[in-house]
Amino acid sequence: MKLFFRIGQWIYIIIIPVYLLMTLIRVFMTPAYASFEYNRPYFPEDSYGFSQEERLKWATYGINYLTNNEDISYLADLTFENGDALFIESELSHMEDVKVVVQGMLIAWYIISFFLIAFIALSFVSKQRLALYMGTSTGGWLTVVLIAAILLFLTMDFDALFTAFHHIFFEGETWLFRYSDTLIRLYPIVFWRDIFIYIMSGTMIFGLLLGFIGRRFVKQNQ
Repeated sequence: MKLFFRIGQWIYIIIIPVYLLMTLIRVFMTPAYASFEYNRPYFPEDSYGFSQEERLKWATYGINYLTNNEDISYLADLTFENGDALFIESELSHMEDVKVVVQGMLIAWYIISFFLIAFIALSFVSKQRLALYMGTSTGGWLTVVLIAAILLFLTMDFDALFTAFHHIFFEGETWLFRYSDTLIRLYPIVFWRDIFIYIMSGTMIFGLLLGFIGRRFVKQNQ
């Protein structure tokens, strides 16, 4: 039983950074974030003609598609006033690929959430609270170290990180588009740069909180 719990504790520590990161990604994967970002004073206007209202309207469709149960017709059926399709075939294909990644992440997030709840419950039932608090603190500090390393790289070269991310999850250059394409007009590079910073910074803050709070409970229960 002790060996089983020790293995569970190490898994718990390792997945804390993953869980925090996934949770922040899910929080920002909403139309509310797009609205916030579009209204930032430095956010570039669409040089091809979208108004702020139009931009938010179409961006909302794209964001909702990633988390709903609709097929690609949800986006393929969208048209401009002149009847032309809002998204070209390559954009639709890319959004299908993105949805596969997002849906996979959400499934993993649910599984990790179940494990965390089960481990916390087991820790209380088996009176292993001290191990739980130590694991929480260690997982928090591990989060801080990992995110600090990523943010350092992000500060030095965001484009390289952005490119590496897409090469990991998508084939070839299917994720590259022209500036005049709808996806780039709705989600320019600054959109992704900011969301990376917000998510990474938020994850680090929660990691710090877990590190300090976990350590405090350890001291109180020793």
